[in-house]
Amino acid sequence: MTTQEIGCPLLDNVHRIIADRACTVLSLDIFDTVLWRRVPRPADVFALLGARLRDAGLCPPWVTDATLRRMRIVAEDEARRGRDSLGTEVSLFDIWRAMPEAPFGGAPIERLVRAELDVERELTVVDLDIAALVKAARKQDITVILVSDTYFTEDHLHHLLDRPELGSMENVRIFRSNQHGSAKASGLWDIVLRDLGASPEQIVHVGDHEVADDEVPAELGIRTVHYRRLDDAFRDVLEREREPVEPFGDHAPDLDETHGDFGLTSLRAKAITSGASHSTSALDVAWRYGAAVLGPVLTGFAEWCATRAHETGTRRLFCSMREGEMLSRLINEAAAARGWDVEARPVWLSRFVTSIAGLDPFDTDAVHHFIRSGYRLTVRQALSVLELQAGDVPGLATELNTVIDNGDIAERVARALTETPHLCNRLAVTVTAARERMIRALRATGALDEPELTLVDLGWGGTIQRQLAKALRIAGVDVVPSGLYLATNTRAERLYVDGLRAEGYLAQAGHPAKVSDTVTRSPEIVEQCVNALCGSLIGFTEDATPVLGETADSPSQNAERRTVQDGALAFQRMWNRQVTSAEGGWPNLAHSQPARERLARILVSALESPTPDEAAVFGNWVHEDNFGSSQVTTLLPADLKPAVPYLAPGDLDDLHMRDSFWPALIAASDTGLGAMARAIADGALDADAFDPAGEKYETRLRYRTSDDRWHEEIRRRVRINHNGLSFARVAFEHHDTVDISIAIPGRPAIVRVDWIEAKVIAGGRRHEQVLRWDSPEDFVGLHYADCRYLGGNLMEFDTPYAAVWLPLARRAGAPVVSSAQITVAFAMLPQSMTGMAPRMPLDKHATRAARAARLSDRLREEYRTLGVKGVAAGAGRVARRKLGDAK
Repeated sequence: MTTQEIGCPLLDNVHRIIADRACTVLSLDIFDTVLWRRVPRPADVFALLGARLRDAGLCPPWVTDATLRRMRIVAEDEARRGRDSLGTEVSLFDIWRAMPEAPFGGAPIERLVRAELDVERELTVVDLDIAALVKAARKQDITVILVSDTYFTEDHLHHLLDRPELGSMENVRIFRSNQHGSAKASGLWDIVLRDLGASPEQIVHVGDHEVADDEVPAELGIRTVHYRRLDDAFRDVLEREREPVEPFGDHAPDLDETHGDFGLTSLRAKAITSGASHSTSALDVAWRYGAAVLGPVLTGFAEWCATRAHETGTRRLFCSMREGEMLSRLINEAAAARGWDVEARPVWLSRFVTSIAGLDPFDTDAVHHFIRSGYRLTVRQALSVLELQAGDVPGLATELNTVIDNGDIAERVARALTETPHLCNRLAVTVTAARERMIRALRATGALDEPELTLVDLGWGGTIQRQLAKALRIAGVDVVPSGLYLATNTRAERLYVDGLRAEGYLAQAGHPAKVSDTVTRSPEIVEQCVNALCGSLIGFTEDATPVLGETADSPSQNAERRTVQDGALAFQRMWNRQVTSAEGGWPNLAHSQPARERLARILVSALESPTPDEAAVFGNWVHEDNFGSSQVTTLLPADLKPAVPYLAPGDLDDLHMRDSFWPALIAASDTGLGAMARAIADGALDADAFDPAGEKYETRLRYRTSDDRWHEEIRRRVRINHNGLSFARVAFEHHDTVDISIAIPGRPAIVRVDWIEAKVIAGGRRHEQVLRWDSPEDFVGLHYADCRYLGGNLMEFDTPYAAVWLPLARRAGAPVVSSAQITVAFAMLPQSMTGMAPRMPLDKHATRAARAARLSDRLREEYRTLGVKGVAAGAGRVARRKLGDAK
């Protein structure tokens, strides 16, 4: 879409009326209609005025931006109240007469008024859609008038409206509230109709105020268009970014002294309304996310990439797929708007392909790391990834269906693949062929034509750039890859150690930590929204054609992703339209640190505090694991949905990436949890408020292996949430685990265990098993150490180390478990740490049942392991113990 084709659906009907000459007068509001400001709120202009006055020596240093803003707001209120019977309409001169004289050293009021006018002139921007209406009306000889509630004089307004986009304003009548002593909501429209001598039906009015520009004139019969700037949903977005907009606060925002907020607030609002109405609410949420969140962030990133290329004389940038299709389009649009000779092209690369291409097949550790990079591949799948058949590695013949879910099995596979020259050579052939196919594909795109290959990617750890550099060195290709990234984390330090250039726009090498940590902790939504609608790259054919994996996206997810992308592109069109119109006078988002900080806040707040609507839409999106795996996960994991009532905000922070790709999405799906998370983020609530009895305690898990050894405990913080409930999740991996002990509360407490769930890989089986304990029958037969079963689902833990044992392997029907994830949902009543508190009375039936169940379990185990002699020996021990008790 060209700049000339961009329009606003809200104004389509007005264009038709003008084209049909179905009106004689086009009436326009001025501020936030004909002109909009590059600040979130009109009063934010006063904050920037403070810096100008200090620089000019017109006020002392103690008058800060925020101070002058408050002084100016109060002065206007006082000026309006002081009019008495004359009404509340005032001029800018009246307002400055109400300002205190002392801070301004007796400066002439005309000079102070002029200073404010000059700041308004710098920060106001012509609305190009409204300018197109003015042009269309003049072409049809339709009268144009301006009707404004304003304290500016007519001369002031002519100065502000003297813009080439609007043409001559000499014959445009201006109706001002301070001129007539009446606002639009209280009589100005009657004056307009009387002075024009026109009937209401002949006038079409466009303005942003719901009452003054819509309701009041409509009641008089004037046809109106509510050119709304901010709707409620966008106000909520601004509020979560702590970007003040009336009526959400009165503090001064952080603004660039020259460019305000760079017009981002107004352009985001315009981009939201620029889309046609959507068929579903989900598509509307997706459009808004693209227009208001990813649009400005990606526009800034694309402008930065184009700027860096222009500054360094780099004519071509190569954007790695699957993000490359979208990113190259954005960069090319940014370069074209600035008139730069920069071209971005998509190039097929992936973490999987570059990792194979750069693999050292003779290095056992490197092969081990490569195998572990996939998620829960079976041995057979790992061999297939390396183009080996089962029969090629006889030493793994009995483990082909074993899941590589722990370091022991990964080590065995790596050693089996590198223990003989024959297998190392087979791997070398595979790796070399993959590397040559990749290089052939890169040459075909022109990526290897220059000594430096500049890659563009969303970023995070820079793995593709690092592995590509290694592969090119091995192949003797004298090309060094550099990288331009949206954000990188601390793993990108490896690039600098290797001497590779890697730059980050919003964060680089983990700094600023807040931005890097948030974006790289929950990257899936950004990646999904930018990716092309295809599978990931898993290799190349001999003729350099990319081979793509399957995709699990549903039609609804694809439609929503397209809509997010369309919304983002709509924002960039809005931005580039201003760049082109300003002819070099529009700010560049690449050069300004405040611009980067503003865009970072937009993205970080969206990731930290998604709205319930966003959670409802994006929570159903699926994520493909890739890297040879067929694993597919939803962004809102199904296994955590029943755990939501048990979660405290801190539990979300403790979740691993595999638990949830976007923990904040879980909070947004629950009103109470979301409210608690926001309260902590706002500083209104201390995260420690959820600690039981005001102290920090931990759930402790130990696991026992088949050699009868207990291994070091794994700890997770335990909390009591707003529902009075608690949650613990602990994961471990060891190839021959038999059972576990878990100290659920980590302190003396009475605990109601609602359910325990264990996801295990057991006995070399390929598929994960889900084991569950949630009924008295499940709990009665367990072993309790320093704790007691009280009946039902109640347990009493006497010490911090008191634990209940779970027989994982036996419950899974396998000799051993190789990895497990244990989740406990419970409620706890903390007890005295001294042990002096009275104990809960035991249910006699529960006691007998527990004893019988434990005895039955022991007999079965002894029979299974030792046969009849074992049972007899066990019975003898019981008899001797009873005799000892009798004595």
